Parts: sequence; C-alpha cells; structure tokens
Amino acid sequence: MKIYNHIDEFVKTNNAVVTIGTFDGVHYGHQKIISRLQEIARQKKGETVVLTFFPHPRMILHPEDKAIKLITTISEKAERLEKLGIDHLIITPFTRDFSNLSPHEYISYVLVDKIGTKQIVIGYDHRFGKDREGGLGHLQKYSADFGFEVEEIPEQDINDVAVSSTKIRNAIQDGDVKTANAFLGYHFHLTGKVIKGDQIGRSLGFPTANLFVEETYKLIPSDGIYAVNVQLSPAMDEERSFNGMAYIGHRPTINGMTHNIEVNIFDFDEDIYGSIIRINFLEYVRGDEKFDSIDELKAQLAKDEITVRSILV
Repeated sequence: MKIYNHIDEFVKTNNAVVTIGTFDGVHYGHQKIISRLQEIARQKKGETVVLTFFPHPRMILHPEDKAIKLITTISEKAERLEKLGIDHLIITPFTRDFSNLSPHEYISYVLVDKIGTKQIVIGYDHRFGKDREGGLGHLQKYSADFGFEVEEIPEQDINDVAVSSTKIRNAIQDGDVKTANAFLGYHFHLTGKVIKGDQIGRSLGFPTANLFVEETYKLIPSDGIYAVNVQLSPAMDEERSFNGMAYIGHRPTINGMTHNIEVNIFDFDEDIYGSIIRINFLEYVRGDEKFDSIDELKAQLAKDEITVRSILV
C-alpha cells in the first residue's frame, strides 16, 4: 500500500475506485465498504483509493471539545487498511479551509482533478463539504458531468445493532472490550513504549511493564483489570506474543497520583524497557478498587491472575 500525507502528493490514476471517510477504528461496517471497493476494483481492473483525514474533523471544527478520543491512531488506521489490501491511502490534512469547500468544489477539485475518480463507494449517510451539505444526491447529480459512478453501501448491522465508531468508543469507555472487539472485527489495542515505573508491581510479586502511549488523542479503556494478549515488536514481521493481565488506573491503594497503564506479562522475564509493545484487550475482569492493605491487594491480584488465566485458556 502506498501512503500519501497530502492529496497533492497523489498522482492521479486512470481508474481510481475511491472511498472517503474518517474510518476511525476501521470497524466491521468500514470493512464492508472496503470489501465492496475491492470487488468493484477487480471488476473494473482499477486501483483502490482510500481518502481519509488527519486530524479528525471534530478536532478542528470543535477544538473546545477536549474529550474527543479516537479508537485508532493514524498509524494504526494505516496498518489496518494495509492488512485489508488497499492500494493507495491518502491522508490529507483536515483544515478550516478544507472544511469550507462546497460540495461541488469538493467533487471537482478533490475527487476528479486530484484523484481521477472513476467510481466512488460511500457508506450510509456519508456527508462532505461545507457544513456537511454534500451527500449521495450531490454525487449522483454531478456523476455524469464528471464521468464517475457512485454507489452507497446500506447501513451495516451486527446482531441487529448498527455498527458505528461512536458505539465502539462508548463500549471501550465502559470497559466492554468484548463488544468493541465484536464490532471492530479485531482486538482493540494500545501501542506504546515501555517506560520505567516505580516497580511497585515487582514488590507485590506482579512485575509490570508500564506503557506510554504517545498519542494523546488515543482512546483509553476505563480503569480496571483486563485479560490481554501482549505483542512484542508489533511493527516487525515476526512477532512474539504472551498472555497477561493489564491494569489501568491511579493505584488508589498506594495513593497513586498518576494514571497508569501497566501489564503483567505471564511467564515472562526479559528486560523490555524502551521497547514498543502492543496490548490487545480481550476481556474486562473488574474495576479499579482501593484495598485496606497491601496484603489485601496482593491477595486480590493473585485471584485476578487465576481468573485471567482461565479466560485465556
């Protein structure tokens, strides 16, 4: 997959089959769109093009909303799309000027002049252009003038519940990673560098790797204990993975002041400080709790390990 960090970097192709969207999470519904995109490209001997944006439009249009968090970082999104077999990924900067393009300007300048779109596939109720005025009707109206075809994919469901990035975010924020994973079609994960902690976990008999997630906009699951799988060097072709239990929280029993993301990797004793690891979240076990003593905390962690190991069998 070729990646372009601005639409101006893209060289117009002769037979571009295009879809547009933020694709946060690249979830099950998005994957349906991608699948149809690829099917059309095979039929027309074309090339698949995904046009996405960074930062997320809400971050630019609503900068006062500091609570906006995303399921995938831009690099994670690119990784998911590459695994799905996309030919070209255009990551165009989303700016105020870009948001003010009229639907006609958006279609003529972006889709036709810059990309050379021959067919566009959009998801249910896709909107674009100034004040989100553009939609399926505009694409159909101008398709003959500009020589492209348009197809809308109907709303996709899982178990009769409509899939959306918002529902997935809400599930993750509630700790319901199993539901999030079902909607995503893969395990929600956090990727980051292992940093030095205060080694409290080691003193409790449960040494942990402390994860630093660089992207401040990345969504973090709710506080608590989780059954997880840990991938070492996730960017490399040959990955090693281990089971473990992750903790997210402020460590109230020891009056912790910082919000930590830690993982106790089972049956593992290597120095991985400075390494990039990925924590795949499989199941929520319990919420964060304050115990009356360190001994009570240690006893509970021992029970948690038994629970987590039984989940991961």
